[in-house]
Amino acid sequence: MFFSTKDTGPVADAVKRHWVDTKLPAALRPYARLARWERPIGWWLLLWPCWWSAALAAIAAGNSFPNIWHLFLFFAGAVAMRGAGCTYNDIVDVNIDAQVERTRSRPIPAGQVSRTQAKVFLVVQALIGLLVLLQFNTFSIVLGIVSLVPVAIYPFMKRITNWPQLFLGFAFSWGAFMGWAAEFGSLSLAPVLLYLGGICWTIGYDTIYAHQDKEDDALVGVKSTARLFGTRTKPALIALYGLATLFFASAAVLADAGPAAFAGILAGMVHLGWQIVVLDIDDGDQCLKLFRSNGTYGWILFAGFVADALIGAGL
Repeated sequence: MFFSTKDTGPVADAVKRHWVDTKLPAALRPYARLARWERPIGWWLLLWPCWWSAALAAIAAGNSFPNIWHLFLFFAGAVAMRGAGCTYNDIVDVNIDAQVERTRSRPIPAGQVSRTQAKVFLVVQALIGLLVLLQFNTFSIVLGIVSLVPVAIYPFMKRITNWPQLFLGFAFSWGAFMGWAAEFGSLSLAPVLLYLGGICWTIGYDTIYAHQDKEDDALVGVKSTARLFGTRTKPALIALYGLATLFFASAAVLADAGPAAFAGILAGMVHLGWQIVVLDIDDGDQCLKLFRSNGTYGWILFAGFVADALIGAGL
C-alpha cells in the first residue's frame, strides 16, 4: 500500500506539537515529515534569496514593490522543491541517517515509508516545482533547470569533502539569480554578488546546524565544516558572515539602492553578530535555535530592500 496507517512518531528535531504531527491524518504524516513540512525554516532559507533578489530587482527597476505574483510563485516553488530536495537527500542518505541519533527517526530509516514510496513522492513534488517554474520567462525557466545540478550533487559531498556546506550554499542560494531573472529576463553583477553572499551565509548557518551531529558524524565518517572548523568556528563565522554582509552591500550598491536597504543590511549584520557571540558549539539545542533564527535575518534584509523600493518610488 502507498499509504499506511503506521505512525511511529515525529522526527527528533522537528517543531514540537506541529500540525503535521497533530492534525494531519496518520497516513499522510510520514510524507509531510519527508518533505520537512514540520520544519518550515528550511523552505524559508531557500526562499529568502529569491525574495531578496526580487526586492533588489524592484529597486533597480524603480518599482514600488517586488512583483507580488513572483513572490507567491517563489514561495510555492520553495516549499515544493525544498520538500523534493529533502526527500531526495533522505533516499540517498538512508544508511547514514540510520546511524545518527538525530536523524534515525526520519521516515525512511524509521520504516514509516519505503524507498519506492519516497521516490514516487519525490516525483510528485518535482512536478509541482516544474509547474511553478513554467510560469516564469524562458530565461528563468532555463536558469531554474540548471539549479538541479547543485541540488543533485549536494547529498554526496559529505562523503568526499570537508565542505559540504559550500555545495549546500550553491543550491540554496540559487534564488538570488531567480528573482532578478524573473524581472529582467537576464542577469547582471548585482544578483551574482547576492548569490556569493548567500553562499557565505549558508555555510555559516549550516555550520552551526552541523554542530548538533559532529560526534555521530565522526563515528560514521561524515564530513562537515563543523568538524573542520571545530573550536575555530567563531572566527570562521566572523569571516563568513562578514563576507556575506560585504557581498550583500555590494549588490545593493550596484542595484542603486538607498539608505533603507543599507540600514537593513546593517541590522542584519547585528543579528549575525549576536549569533556568533552567544554560540555554544557544544549545546545542540542552542545550535538548532540559532540556526532557526536565520529566518529572522531573512526578514530583516527583505524589509530593508522593500522599504528602499517604496521610498525610491516616492511612496
